[in-house]
Amino acid sequence: MNFDASPVWISLKTTFTATFITFFIGIAVAYLMANYNGKLRNVLDTILTLPLVLPPTVAGFFLLLIFGINSPIGKLLSRIGINIIFSWPATVIAAAVVAFPLMYKTTKAAFEQIDRNIVSAARTLGVSEWKVFWKVVLPLAWPGIGAATVLSFARALGEFGATLMIAGNIPNKTETIPIAIYFAAENGEMDKALMWVLLIVAISTIVILLMNYWNDYQQKNIYGVRRN
Repeated sequence: MNFDASPVWISLKTTFTATFITFFIGIAVAYLMANYNGKLRNVLDTILTLPLVLPPTVAGFFLLLIFGINSPIGKLLSRIGINIIFSWPATVIAAAVVAFPLMYKTTKAAFEQIDRNIVSAARTLGVSEWKVFWKVVLPLAWPGIGAATVLSFARALGEFGATLMIAGNIPNKTETIPIAIYFAAENGEMDKALMWVLLIVAISTIVILLMNYWNDYQQKNIYGVRRN
């Protein structure tokens, strides 16, 4: 059995890129929503959370409608020589979309649990909003943000349905480990499928364990104590 490592590198590249994107966008959106009390709060929160409960194939179908060559966005991108469908960026978009709700909801909950009196006290001392966020809010919410990042990474690494819909299965280009597992099993190559299963379990365990240790280290620096 010849071993083709390309699904590993594609999966890791896709997952880290998608996690990077959802990390910053998720924190920004979560902070805005945690401080938004308008009439559309519940509606916006539902829309932002929707990819979490939709089947991945449905999310992939919507992405096809958005980025397909016949859509306004697809036509605009094609005019400048960019084609999202069945490309590596499509794997990133799919992974980011399905991972975003986990980053958003967990981070939003972390922001909402912060004692507002602490934030108000910082503002009364004349601290700018940016410094309040950077020096007060972010450190207090960091345990939740760290957990959200781990969950988002795990979801992005395991993404299959939306990726297959919008990126397809193109060897050395869009074939991630979950897709490789599916097609190996479908072709009756159970040994190959098992190899990929064990590999993705090992990668997930190692990366998430490292992220948890890093999160503990950050909490130790922030609070001066280590979790038991």
